[in-house]
Amino acid sequence: MSNDGVGLRAVTRSVAFLTAGALAVTALSGCSSDEKRSKPLAAQDIAPAARDRVADGGTLHWAVDAVPETLNTFQSDADATSTTVAQAVLPSMYRLDANGRPQVHPDYLESAKVVETGPKQVVLYKLNQQAVWSDGREIGAADFAAQWRALSGKDSAYWTARNAGYDRIEKIERGADDLEVRVTFARPYADWRSLFSPLYPKDVMGTPDSFNDSARKKLKVTAGPFTLKKVDRKDDEVILTRSARWWGHPAKLDKIVLRAVPRDKRAAALAAGEIELADVDSEALGRIGLAARAGAKPGSSPLAGPGGLPAHGSAGNLGAADALRAWALAHGDDEEDADEELSARQKERRALAAYQREQTALKGFEVRRSLEPAYTQLALNGASGPLADERVRRAVARAIDRKALAGVVLSPLGLPAVPVGSHLALSGQDAYADNSGALGGQDTEEAQALLADAGWVAGGKIEKEKKEKKKGEKAAGAEGKKTGRDSEKEDDGTYVVGEDDKGDDREPKDHHKGADGPRHLAQDGKQYANKLRQGGAPGAYAPKGTAAPAAGATKVLAKKGKALALRFVLPSGPGSGTLRTVAGRISSMLEKVGIRTEISKVSDASYFKDHIASGQYDLALYSWPASAFPATDARPIFAKPVPAADGSLNVEQNYTRVGTDQVDQLFDQAVATLDEGKSRSLIRKADSRIWAAAGSIPLYQRPQLTAAKKDVVNAGAFGFQTPVYEDMGFLKKGVKASAGPSGD
Repeated sequence: MSNDGVGLRAVTRSVAFLTAGALAVTALSGCSSDEKRSKPLAAQDIAPAARDRVADGGTLHWAVDAVPETLNTFQSDADATSTTVAQAVLPSMYRLDANGRPQVHPDYLESAKVVETGPKQVVLYKLNQQAVWSDGREIGAADFAAQWRALSGKDSAYWTARNAGYDRIEKIERGADDLEVRVTFARPYADWRSLFSPLYPKDVMGTPDSFNDSARKKLKVTAGPFTLKKVDRKDDEVILTRSARWWGHPAKLDKIVLRAVPRDKRAAALAAGEIELADVDSEALGRIGLAARAGAKPGSSPLAGPGGLPAHGSAGNLGAADALRAWALAHGDDEEDADEELSARQKERRALAAYQREQTALKGFEVRRSLEPAYTQLALNGASGPLADERVRRAVARAIDRKALAGVVLSPLGLPAVPVGSHLALSGQDAYADNSGALGGQDTEEAQALLADAGWVAGGKIEKEKKEKKKGEKAAGAEGKKTGRDSEKEDDGTYVVGEDDKGDDREPKDHHKGADGPRHLAQDGKQYANKLRQGGAPGAYAPKGTAAPAAGATKVLAKKGKALALRFVLPSGPGSGTLRTVAGRISSMLEKVGIRTEISKVSDASYFKDHIASGQYDLALYSWPASAFPATDARPIFAKPVPAADGSLNVEQNYTRVGTDQVDQLFDQAVATLDEGKSRSLIRKADSRIWAAAGSIPLYQRPQLTAAKKDVVNAGAFGFQTPVYEDMGFLKKGVKASAGPSGD
């Protein structure tokens, strides 16, 4: 699992922020004629094809992270696959288009609008007259009312993860006929469009027992282009089949199989023909890119890429046998381990055959690229220590070059390297505005001035630290080893910022802009050969006898005998390479202003629960989804922590512990303001205040890389768009994909 997205998966399982409603819909707020709308930084990439070009039938095998623990997206352990299933089999009143803006879903809803604002807000839904559940019953007011009662928060027997919005409803009743639903609110609610997406049947929502248990493993009644056939935990897959009761455009596919495949195994699964669609990492991107280049020039030897095979006689004089052995070890040649009696030549031949088989198979795939509706941030824990001082937090923020960090991640992938300018929306969404000016850009002198004003000065006496670890430090390093530039321990393989040559934790330093990923294997070979010719040991970057560089000009800062050192907690899993690279750059930037960082690598499983959520860190990197309804969904992320009845601090989802009364008030005003322009303005003001508090620093929008078989159409890197499941399929033979949107 890629921990660049821990915030989207691990966190949301406990708080259900990423529900089907949260990303399936965004606030339907118009912009005034004189207001310039933002645009998505990257277009969706789904190989669009009109329906008449898509073959009827077939099975699409789609890789997911895990078989969901529950199919009820309103429960705490719902995950991204829960949302995928819900989108394919359940009603949703709105869905996002490719620009991140909502459109009424006409298969379910003819219209929905506020018909009264006083004395109470009343919304009238007019349903599609053909909309029925798979058991033949019409979708209607009874389903809306059952969902409201279950999610209102009034009955604790319902194990709900959230009730935001539903707790503002006063009553739900039938309108002029069975196709109308009147929803009356006790308090004004700007984000009313977030409700009833997805909509579950009253059979699920009607009682606590059915809500808590019946929809966890199966959905007996559905209303979408697909139905749920089976959740197969033995084979780790969820099987969806075309619905015979669907009244809209019939699904092109017979079946969609959502198969759990670890991210580091997906390239191999693609090559083996086990899946046709999968989100992948840059390593898989490189392997598919190598296959494409080799296919474009038959008989040629492709340049090396991530996990690729250096050509014979490549720079660095690496022999074919060495290269093949490296490839085999990297990609699991188990047979080689089983038979140590094989000659080196036999091993080489077998590795070459395996490599060639994979390359041949991967020629049938391409990688579709966009940006996820989510961003990665640097979190600063303001609960205690140096970062409790706003001046120090602001200094950290001013020391960081966000554009450079975005370039490190996105430029090698050919994606726009534009820093995220908002905590509450992304470019393309109506609420987006770049409010980073409230904090200011990278400025070393300003950062140093802020630190000096906070009492952190260079040259002060530093007391010798006690050997006993503080309770917080022990917790931060419980799952891994704490390291720093002042560590006296011998090398134990723990990742240390700046030491990028340690086995599997090595991060590529050289990137080929716009190519299919970093092309570093052959370059590493060249560097290795050059070092040997210069007389230096492996790992040395200068000729033998060259003096070591002098210490940096910036001295570590101190205050009251203690050095300014921050614990940087990172996950240790194989999917966290991007985070480690970004953390290394951040640490180097902070060192220039006198801030030392100490890296603590912890297990993926404990990263959020034991460190981020519990506050055992100073700096951390994780991602948040762009809220479809920021006034509702983003409020708990930035709400001011308050003391709980038991004396503990209730932080909700605000893991930085930084909040202000003013930000809370702006959120409250925005969610109760029915004037869409005013509500949007209040959200932007709240974002400016969040920037100024410097509790979290948005860095870059997360890349979305989706490997797809070349004949798979209307699927891939969706970006903001809610997938149109009925249009997915395989291109008819002899037909080319169209450039326009899918449709009849």
